Amino acid sequence: MSRIEHLCLSIGHNYFGHHGGPAATHHCTATEEVECVAGRGLRGDRFFDYKPDYKGQITFFAMEVLEEMGRHLGIAEILPVAVRRNVFTRGVDLNALIGREFEFQGVRFAGAEECRPCYWMNQAVAPGAEAWLQGKGGLRARILTGGCLRRGEAALILA
Repeated sequence: MSRIEHLCLSIGHNYFGHHGGPAATHHCTATEEVECVAGRGLRGDRFFDYKPDYKGQITFFAMEVLEEMGRHLGIAEILPVAVRRNVFTRGVDLNALIGREFEFQGVRFAGAEECRPCYWMNQAVAPGAEAWLQGKGGLRARILTGGCLRRGEAALILA
C-alpha cells in the first residue's frame, strides 16, 4: 500500500529565481493537510497561481530516496523540508508517473516531469546531494481536480 508520509508548504522561494545570489530564508512548513486547487496549485504554497498550466503545481518526493540519500551522504536523518517538495510518498515509483494521469485520495494529477535537482541541493542537504539525486529528484505534476491530501494511507490509482 502506498502512503503519504509528509506534506510541506512554503510561502516563498528560497532557491527558485535566486541564481547568482544568496538563498532566501522562507521556511518550508510541515502540515497534516494540503488543499489542491485544480490548475492553480496548493493553496498557501509559493507556486500557487505561479502561471497558467504550470507543470510544477505540486511536487512529489519518495521517502525511500530521501532515506537512501541520507545513507549515501552519511547523514543520520534528512528532514523532508530540506528538499522543499510538497508530498512525500512511500511505496510509489514516481518516475513511472511521468506522462501519466494518476490519483491519490480522490485528487487527480498529471505527472509532468522529474523535479531535476539543482546545485542548491548541495547547500540545502549536503555537498554531493545534487549529483546523487540525478534521475530521482521527485515528480512535478499538474493538479487536474481539486481536493485535500492528508497524511496516511493513499492508494495510487492510475488513469
